[in-house]
Amino acid sequence: MNYKTAVILCGGSGTRLGLLGKKIPKSLVKIHEYPILWYIINALKKNSFNHFILPIGYKGKMIEKYLKKNKNFKKDDIDVIPTGENSSIAKRIFLIKQKIKSKNFLLLNGDAIFDINLRKIFTNHIKGKFDITFTGCDTQFDYGIVGKVNNKIVSFERDIMFNSIKTKNKKNFTGFVYSGISIINSALLGNNFKNYNNFEKEFYPRIIKKYKPNFESIKGFWHAIDNIKNINILKKNGNKKKYHEVQKILKKLKLYEKK
Repeated sequence: MNYKTAVILCGGSGTRLGLLGKKIPKSLVKIHEYPILWYIINALKKNSFNHFILPIGYKGKMIEKYLKKNKNFKKDDIDVIPTGENSSIAKRIFLIKQKIKSKNFLLLNGDAIFDINLRKIFTNHIKGKFDITFTGCDTQFDYGIVGKVNNKIVSFERDIMFNSIKTKNKKNFTGFVYSGISIINSALLGNNFKNYNNFEKEFYPRIIKKYKPNFESIKGFWHAIDNIKNINILKKNGNKKKYHEVQKILKKLKLYEKK
């Protein structure tokens, strides 16, 4: 079989979810009656991924139980691996790296709903012989902004969507918002990273310097659920556009699941 592995990080404690996070792991938070994990696995299957690794931690037994109860996942190749309740992301990835079955694998957080052509991004990664591909996204800016055109103030706006930033001290530099989704050549996991305090801040800069990186902007829907506000945005009385987009995604994935 031609394996395409996806590693779904779902071991965190979800402290920003308050009381809800104390009851269930973030990946099992329901959006329109379905857990985030349901959206993720089905979206990945739709994009031809056929092997899934879930490094579990906080309330991991609940994730195991959910997957066993869901008949639509019973035939899927899913490795659920306990990696410790308080482990860092670096340690979780280190503990599961031997389970990865494909030369290049997808790494993503277990807290976002998306509708993205990951199949195309993965193909571009392979064709370009890249070692790592980062994906960028649009996200909501929670502060107010004063808009200027040709040095003239033209607007004041809040809750705008943005995908990149300019920094004060770096000329000719543009920083793009990272979606938390990347494609990595599994050979890179031979590097010593087990004891990194912050996997992204320590691992990625070293990889960028030594290997061949790539960046692709996501074309499609992506919404991370980090706190209660992020959940409320997807409700009908929150953000109607996003509410309807998630309804469309839900409908598509339910039809796909029935095939």
